[in-house]
Amino acid sequence: MGLVWLGAMLFGTAGTWHYTQAWIFLAILFVPMTLVGMVLAVKNPALLSQRLDAKEKETEQRWVVALSGLLFVLSFVLAGFNFRYGWIVMPMWSVWVSAGVFLVAYALYAEVLRQNTYLSRTIQVQEGQQVISTGLYGVIRHPMYAATILLFLSMPLVLGSPVSFVLMLLYIPIIHVRIKNEEKILSEQLNGYTQYQQKVKYKVLPFVW
Repeated sequence: MGLVWLGAMLFGTAGTWHYTQAWIFLAILFVPMTLVGMVLAVKNPALLSQRLDAKEKETEQRWVVALSGLLFVLSFVLAGFNFRYGWIVMPMWSVWVSAGVFLVAYALYAEVLRQNTYLSRTIQVQEGQQVISTGLYGVIRHPMYAATILLFLSMPLVLGSPVSFVLMLLYIPIIHVRIKNEEKILSEQLNGYTQYQQKVKYKVLPFVW
């Protein structure tokens, strides 16, 4: 259904099926997504179930999810219109470079899933959950958000739409709110998380954030 809806938004607003950048984007998004889903279904079905559960309990997080969803819809719609009307035309080499960045970010995302089996799409502390402080989590506290920021900022460029890229920059303050609320919950409910915060200073980008 995601493939159908996303395709409808991109090709509908572009007014043509000959939107090469959209075909590239759909391929690099859904092929790895399907492969990762198949691997999780075999090796860690519990984690897959957690990743599919998107029902937030925290009011603040529900607003974050809603704003993020609206941002994505507007970004995809603008990308289609940008192609249709030729507002800003990006060279194809930059689209392919952006696609490479997207795939690197997706590989990073998959590695985060491998390192942390407690990951879920909602903010919660699971029974028996422990603080993960090794691997990527020994460098930054939220490598998953680092990967998703890279993914989401590269998506508009894969679609050849600098207009959508500028809009997608709003995802950074949105994810900042999510991280702030998540860390508050984890420090209150997850044993050892406060000590982990003192050990690993940076949240998303070493020496910057």
